[in-house]
Parts: sequence; structure tokens; C-alpha cells
Amino acid sequence: MRILVVEDEHKIAAAVKRGLEQESYAVDVRHDGEEGLATALGGEYDLVILDRMLPGGMDGAEICQR
Repeated sequence: MRILVVEDEHKIAAAVKRGLEQESYAVDVRHDGEEGLATALGGEYDLVILDRMLPGGMDGAEICQR
């Protein structure tokens, strides 16, 4: 299973990634809304975990809508 985590706080993103990888998931991390959306649209993910408030012009809710 491949998971995308979009989280602007690096420590939180690293902790989430580490925990998911310990459970044998493949995890990519992006740190802002624009980058997260581009990655989500360009890849094949089984799950996208979004932070509600993100830098980069759009928040997690807007990414989800798109």
C-alpha cells in the first residue's frame, strides 16, 4: 500500500512516516499544499493523509476536493 502524507510540520511528518513504514507501508511526504496536490495527482496512492492547514496557497480540504 502506498501512502502520501501532506504535513507542513517536519517533525510530525517524520513521525507519521516512521510509524507507517514500521507497518510496511510505502510513504511519501510533501510539506505544502501545491506540492501535495501535484504529487497526489501524479502518483498512484491508496491513501492520502492531509493536514487541514497547509502553506502553499491551499489547505487539506481544498486538495481533497480537487
